[in-house]
Amino acid sequence: MKDEPDLILLIEDNPDHAEMVMRLVRRTHAAAVIEHVSDGEAALDYLFRRGSYAVRARYPLPRLILLDLRLPRIDGLEVLKSIKTSEALCRIPVVVLTTSEAESDIAGASRLHANSYLVKPMDLDVFASLIETMGNYWLLWNRR
Repeated sequence: MKDEPDLILLIEDNPDHAEMVMRLVRRTHAAAVIEHVSDGEAALDYLFRRGSYAVRARYPLPRLILLDLRLPRIDGLEVLKSIKTSEALCRIPVVVLTTSEAESDIAGASRLHANSYLVKPMDLDVFASLIETMGNYWLLWNRR
């Protein structure tokens, strides 16, 4: 049995998208804890425990990262590169969750070892199903 709830780091600059993802995750995975940051710099500060995120007990490493690509300050692909080239972070699954269907973004995320690339659907029911299935896979079914 797990001692701690599953922690998800949501890196999303659009407040409406962030709220929707958090609500959908809570609906299907109520025990999950979600930390939200809204730009790439804050994401890297959180993950590398810098600045206001330096207290490890308050900001533990996530079990799963949900990463948007179009972020202020530091782009999502740069965040992904920093995660996957870090010995301390590279094993954390990173799911790119974005509106971009651009082949260059998909190829870039794949080249940088994203664990999954999901395009946000416009239909709320389809989006809810996607979040539920993604959560089931990464939080329940997948073994690390």
